[in-house]
Amino acid sequence: MISGAGDSSRSRQAMQSVDQRLVRREAGLIQLFDPPFDKSALDPGYIKGYIPGVRENGGQYTHGAIWTAMAFALMGENDHAWELFSLLNPIHHGGTPEQIAVYKVEPYVVAADVYAVAPHTGRGGWTWYTGSAGWMYRLLIETLLGVNLEGDQLRLTPRMPKSWTSYKIHYRFRQTVYHITITRLDADTEEANQLRLDGNELAAKTVPLVDDRQEHFVEMKVRSS
Repeated sequence: MISGAGDSSRSRQAMQSVDQRLVRREAGLIQLFDPPFDKSALDPGYIKGYIPGVRENGGQYTHGAIWTAMAFALMGENDHAWELFSLLNPIHHGGTPEQIAVYKVEPYVVAADVYAVAPHTGRGGWTWYTGSAGWMYRLLIETLLGVNLEGDQLRLTPRMPKSWTSYKIHYRFRQTVYHITITRLDADTEEANQLRLDGNELAAKTVPLVDDRQEHFVEMKVRSS
């Protein structure tokens, strides 16, 4: 399949529709679809067994919600992706007694679903679900912070929010630690993107990893949108 400008435009339109119709900022959730199946003559299968707004029947299915944030990041909408990550972060559902009274589940693990219809809007369900937790980990580490392991090398593709100027990662490769500093270049600078390992500039766009049990220091300067 060949992707062109038309495909990109349609993708953006589709994601705009997702943002407008499914992202519920006031409730802190992203619905799988809307409206839920209730009195429809159509039979979608087992999801109709859930009451409207619960789990796959129009609630937040956290896998899909995380993929939404990933999609915005890959489209270059970094701040938007970070906003959705914050929306999904369970710690932001249990910061006050009032939030805990609504969420009703542990705020320190990822819930596989969040209910989306009153009187249960915002209530978490099926916590300690490793699938959603794994995808959230990948969203943060690989997509947003941009740390991707490729065999014996690291590919760094940072997607910083505009409010950040730099961040640090301490990455352990077997018995060896790599201290990584990623810095945003000033908008008016003429400097080009740089990647250095132990003070030496790398010609490739990846960092080679060696388990020599010595500390290594990686510096990346990048012009981030």
